[in-house]
Amino acid sequence: MAHIQLYIITIALCLLRLFSGTLSSTFTFTNKCSYTVWPGLLSGAGTAPLSTTGFTLEPGQSTSLSVPASWSGRFWGRTFCSQDATTNKFTCVTGNCGSGTLECSGTGAAPPATLAEFTLNGAGGLDFYDVSLVDGYNLPMLISPQGSTGGNCTVTGCFTDLNNACPSDLKVTESSNGVDVACKSACEAFGDPQYCCSGAYGTPDTCKPSSYSMFFKNACPKAYSYAYDDGTSTFTCAGADYIITFCPGPSTSVKSANNDQYPVPINVSAGSGRTRPVFIGTAAIVVLATISRLW
Repeated sequence: MAHIQLYIITIALCLLRLFSGTLSSTFTFTNKCSYTVWPGLLSGAGTAPLSTTGFTLEPGQSTSLSVPASWSGRFWGRTFCSQDATTNKFTCVTGNCGSGTLECSGTGAAPPATLAEFTLNGAGGLDFYDVSLVDGYNLPMLISPQGSTGGNCTVTGCFTDLNNACPSDLKVTESSNGVDVACKSACEAFGDPQYCCSGAYGTPDTCKPSSYSMFFKNACPKAYSYAYDDGTSTFTCAGADYIITFCPGPSTSVKSANNDQYPVPINVSAGSGRTRPVFIGTAAIVVLATISRLW
């Protein structure tokens, strides 16, 4: 009888540990571009750093990263990166973080760069996320939630290559080969408060979409196009993992509820899902009640 009781207690402790365990999400980065992308990662102030702040992602390659609960920060893709043979300094033409190494080590992306922004386990226990073109654009990017249990949870991002179509006064061209590599925001290009939503234009009432921000919005309806584009650009999920895809192909797209075209989300193993929080008191009552009945 004693060994049976010990077995039951062991199971109970395992269940309690499961119910009260630390939550995390799995972020999978997939490169569908025809070229190498070097993802950069920046944790928000006061949040735990991740296991890496920058890595290499070859064409067709995927890699996964565990992200702790209550983490906030951003991801982006660096392009046209190289390492100087003499100084060993690592630099990128777009999305450069200025660290001089593959790891960004706490520095963000130099604009223009397409950004994926996250606040996990925020208000109401929800994850908040968006793809932002406020700092400009350098490559297509999509966020695909997986296994969510609630919230306004949907695929978002920008799968259109905007570099060639970018307005001439926003376009960034690589000088050595004449390739269009990025598209600036109007704020970066002109520094005007009405484009930067600063000074007298620092409120939602005074800062309105411009013809430049509408270029981004028309091409990527669910992405942030300027600072106060919250209403159509911020999304929420509960209990999700996320796939961040660089250069998602529209050839595998499906229509969302508002008829925007988005790629079909990739399936992720159920083993990588986030365990949802359960109050320890409730779990303890259930487990102990079961034990008492067995005894």
